[in-house]
Amino acid sequence: MFVAFQATARQTAVKTVQLRFMSSVPATMKAAVVRETGDAHALKVETDFPTPKMGPGQVIVKNQYSGINFIDTYHRKGLYARDLPFVGGQEGGGTVAAVSDEAAAQGIKVGDRVAYSVFGSYAEYTAVPADKLLPVPDSIGLDVATSCVVQGMTAHYLTTSAHADLIKPGEWCLIHGVAGGTCQWAAQMAKILGYKVIGTAPKGKKDIAESLGCDELILLDEVAGTSYEDYESVDIVSKVKEITNGQGVKCVIDGIGKATVDISIDSLARRGIFVSFGNASGAVPAFPVLRLIGKSAYVTRPKLLDYTVDREELVWRSGEVFGWLAEGKLKVTVDTTFPLDQAAEGHLYLEAGKSKGKVLYKI
Repeated sequence: MFVAFQATARQTAVKTVQLRFMSSVPATMKAAVVRETGDAHALKVETDFPTPKMGPGQVIVKNQYSGINFIDTYHRKGLYARDLPFVGGQEGGGTVAAVSDEAAAQGIKVGDRVAYSVFGSYAEYTAVPADKLLPVPDSIGLDVATSCVVQGMTAHYLTTSAHADLIKPGEWCLIHGVAGGTCQWAAQMAKILGYKVIGTAPKGKKDIAESLGCDELILLDEVAGTSYEDYESVDIVSKVKEITNGQGVKCVIDGIGKATVDISIDSLARRGIFVSFGNASGAVPAFPVLRLIGKSAYVTRPKLLDYTVDREELVWRSGEVFGWLAEGKLKVTVDTTFPLDQAAEGHLYLEAGKSKGKVLYKI
């Protein structure tokens, strides 16, 4: 009898905790959902999508902002396959609305300001493992913190780790699209780390590009069509060789993809590395490995998850990024904020190459 009473008491206590933590979270929510892959209009805003359930070790975050990233467009198109239907996005920031017992034991509280990267951020609420939360200092706005999570953390691993130390301080690095989102961060971080930076950018974004501290800028003539055609308007390889006294660069950071792959490989110095991290102009086509033999060059195609493999690495990277922000070493440009109701318009804006900084949804 006593044992049975204890078990019942424990169950009641658990239910009481769950009710206390979940009482302010509704059963349904607004979310931008992909039910069939396709163009930007495949992203449909639904007002009664089920709110995610909180699992062990998780929290529920009430989102204030969600970041729009190129990888989100790859998921929407089906280039990177995901189970359908799914809520778009993988970057958010807001306040903790519900806490599991395990998360509470880690000191996480309802009301904490956090940012994170997990799938399903294009929504009012997201279930996030406590180990994935990034505490946001009071001195940093949630819009800026949300901007850090994918682009800032991506720029951090690109400039600190993905090049496998094949570039040293004082050596040249070429970064394409420095006036865009991620590479605004990367250009600034590369300078913090002591590299000499050559940036490419269209002339229409000259003001942004010039604000980043690059040692040299190659400005592209703007031509009709998408901005990714601009890379054919200037002989970038010749300019890189001129800047580097014919040697080329030890590292290329390239998120443009199809339009710049040849430029990137041909700009490398001996034993340089081509870091290809995005497909903004289309997927990088296959090329023979013998293409690299001329300079004994390297190539890598990294992703963020492999550079935030555990809590320790995640906190180290975010700590450096937030620290540089607090010290004024990094500047973040939030270019445009769309309401979530305009989910398709946010993707169209990004894919058109119009952004001069971070693009967000305001939830």
